[in-house]
Amino acid sequence: MLQNLNALLAPALMDRLVLVVNHVMAAEPQAVARMLPHQGQVLRLELLQLPRLLPAPPPLAFRITPAGLVEWCRDPVDADLRVRLEASNPAALALQALGGSMPPLVIEGDALLAADVDWLLKNLRWDVADDLQRLFGPTVAHELHRLGSGLAGALRKAMQGAEAAAGRMRGR
Repeated sequence: MLQNLNALLAPALMDRLVLVVNHVMAAEPQAVARMLPHQGQVLRLELLQLPRLLPAPPPLAFRITPAGLVEWCRDPVDADLRVRLEASNPAALALQALGGSMPPLVIEGDALLAADVDWLLKNLRWDVADDLQRLFGPTVAHELHRLGSGLAGALRKAMQGAEAAAGRMRGR
């Protein structure tokens, strides 16, 4: 049952993820310009040590389009660039990403593509406040952004506290 649900939800989630990534990239012309020379190349993200309780993700392979954006490769394909990420604590990874910090990565493959992907990771940021303003107007957007930022900060602090407590427990 859970596998069937995963088989239905994973493609829809991946399609939405690609829309968000392309939205963020399209808002930064330099990002698109950096990807244009790599059209047709494939980037694969590999999540290592993912908890067994979580369903296995679909293949996380993305082809660079002629427009300099990305499309999801639904079927396994050879990758020009492989990015490996230790994912034993997905919640901490998500909070790190929300906080704008980059987790340790292992990168193998095309050096030029790796350099441009590295630039994207270091320089692209989703302007959530701007998107909220377009949807809801400035007053509501400001409040939503303030609330979201406060929640993200609280979650980040809670995770840091939990990690510190776990470290103390291991040290005993």
